Amino acid sequence: MLGPATAKVMAEHLGLRTVGDLLHHYPRRYEERGQLTHLADLPMDEHVTVVAQVADARLHTFASAKAPRGKGQRLEVTITDGSGRLQLVFFGNGVHKPHKELLPGTRAMFAGKVSVFNRRLQLAHPAYELLRGDSEEAVETWAGALIPIYPATAKLESWKIGKAVQTVLPSAQEALDPLPPALREGRGLLPLPEALLKIHRPHTKADIADARARLKWDEAFVLQVALARRRHADTLLPAVPRVPGPDGILAAFDDRLPFTLTEGQQKVSREIFADLATAHPMHRLLQGEVGSGKTMVALRAMLAVVDAGGQAAMLAPTEVLAQQHHRSVTEMMGELASWGLWREAPPQKGGGGRREGGMLGGAEHATKVVLLTGSMGMAARRQALLDLATGEAGIVIGTHALIEDKVQFHDLGLVVVDEQHRFGVEQRDALRGKGKQPPHLLVMTATPIPRTVAMTVFGDLETSVLDQLPAGRSPIASHVVPAADKPHFLARAWERVREEVAAGHQAYVVCPRIGDEEDDPKKAGKKKDPEGEADKRPPLAVLEVADQLSRGPLQGLKVEVLHGRMHPDDKDAVMRRFAAGETDVLVATTVIEVGVNVPNATAMVIMDADRFGVSQLHQLRGRVGRGSAPGLCLLVTEMPEASPARQRLAAVASTLDGFELSRIDLEQRREGDVLGQAQSGARSSLRVLAVIEDEEVIAEARQEAAAVVAADPELERLPGLRTALDALLDEEREQYLEKG
Repeated sequence: MLGPATAKVMAEHLGLRTVGDLLHHYPRRYEERGQLTHLADLPMDEHVTVVAQVADARLHTFASAKAPRGKGQRLEVTITDGSGRLQLVFFGNGVHKPHKELLPGTRAMFAGKVSVFNRRLQLAHPAYELLRGDSEEAVETWAGALIPIYPATAKLESWKIGKAVQTVLPSAQEALDPLPPALREGRGLLPLPEALLKIHRPHTKADIADARARLKWDEAFVLQVALARRRHADTLLPAVPRVPGPDGILAAFDDRLPFTLTEGQQKVSREIFADLATAHPMHRLLQGEVGSGKTMVALRAMLAVVDAGGQAAMLAPTEVLAQQHHRSVTEMMGELASWGLWREAPPQKGGGGRREGGMLGGAEHATKVVLLTGSMGMAARRQALLDLATGEAGIVIGTHALIEDKVQFHDLGLVVVDEQHRFGVEQRDALRGKGKQPPHLLVMTATPIPRTVAMTVFGDLETSVLDQLPAGRSPIASHVVPAADKPHFLARAWERVREEVAAGHQAYVVCPRIGDEEDDPKKAGKKKDPEGEADKRPPLAVLEVADQLSRGPLQGLKVEVLHGRMHPDDKDAVMRRFAAGETDVLVATTVIEVGVNVPNATAMVIMDADRFGVSQLHQLRGRVGRGSAPGLCLLVTEMPEASPARQRLAAVASTLDGFELSRIDLEQRREGDVLGQAQSGARSSLRVLAVIEDEEVIAEARQEAAAVVAADPELERLPGLRTALDALLDEEREQYLEKG
């Protein structure tokens, strides 16, 4: 049994509350005590194990800062194996046990890292095991053992967790196996009890490999069964089929398009329209390359729903993006977007005549497109809410404001969630709950996702991929600008910006922070040392950069700033001026990361680019090259050439393939970061499964899970699997999957 204090720390700091939790708290790595080493052959700075006899042990008392009255203690033990002598040293509270046990003449095994003190080799605080008449075979076994190192906390060391695991390890024999016997035997996997024993107490590295192979399957299969059951349950939910008419607003919109949809857009649209026509809710993920035309596909889906008498809502993570989407949609729709937000006064009640499902007068097939954000004025907000409730608005684009209780829809038929990873489950669910029946759901992500991540994170969604850029898109040249090594490169970067502006184009400059933190002494942090390195760095904040550029290398150009703490009206005004070509250079934070579409912007300079992730850099770069002129992206950094940060930037500069970059991103970062906080819940249960390395396991587990759920949706014939699902899906995680 564990002591109550240890159990409390485990529960509070590691979430380990049950025997099962402890059994599934796997070692993160293993250390080898090493082959037995003769004292005469000790290598420096290596972990060694020696068998020797204590020749001498002396306890010294001394004064120190922590023990000024001479109560500090140091135990020095000299050991010998006949080939040489070695000193062991123990300090402080660590001297009591070895002082009693390591008496002259005692034989023991000692393991630790060899270091030098006063020109003598020593082991500081070594682990040791007393040998009381043990055989040579026992000595060899102890020395060759693999020591499990567990994920630990400052309040609970790995070895204490290891002892707790050893205490409960006999219970592993009673573990219910979640894998169907035919699946386990067909793939040659260990039984679960054996896998648990081998992961915690391996005798060989082959034991670890066999155990991990089995436990990876557990994680992949149980998660995929949870997602397969979610997909199965979705097929049982009722939904209103939304089939567009042959001569409605969608047909009118397609007729006025000045370009032809790409093959990819047409294919994905067919997939979406087929889902919308069914009597159960669509759950589809739309992912694609930066600039591949996802917004166009989403708009056509929304128009199809309006055609069929329903309403569509698009949820965006920021006001800048919501406003940009609203502007893009109304511009693409033209006269089909009647009474857009930007008209001064609301329409009179007699104007045009409302038709069912948000269709109204103006153009023959027009529908009202409204914007709803938290910062709107009271009158505009009241009118938008009225339009949604009465059905006058066929399409609404908004931020979290759409989720509020007072927002009511006449007949919500489709929810489009943009940049899905930025929204919590409850937020998405609150919007989906506003339909009379479950609305169809289209999730968009502008960050390309590796196939296995999509199967793991979005496993309850069908996936559509847009990997073809529309005609007329220009290539983007990307270069790393090593400002520290070659400061003249940065000067050349500003010359390139001036050249682009002189050619009639515009540019972005992106910075990692705003800069007004300096106004607050609590946020300012350390002051810059005038003679220190900080003064040599390029300015990294929007407000500082804009000021220095306006007075320096970009003097005479029209420079404006954009960041998240500006008033929404001011942000929108800045974006409107930039979109209209009135501003030459926009110095911004990452508020321009997604959705911003200014085809005339051809150049981007990203300051301190090493502070951004791979996918984020790819997103930012996608803001240029959106027109007929080629794009240019310059990644400014002061990191040295051999650093991982520079290698990351070089990878971004070397390819425009977002899917390839997403793999690099995942390989370089912790998976939890990539999966994202909004993807927590069941996904946080992944302990041994790596979504890139284990692609084959995940894909095969998805197939096996689908077959199992199709044959037995309630898993009545698989009690072990049911138990594993219950453990995976605690209340919070169950909500995650149901709301995803």
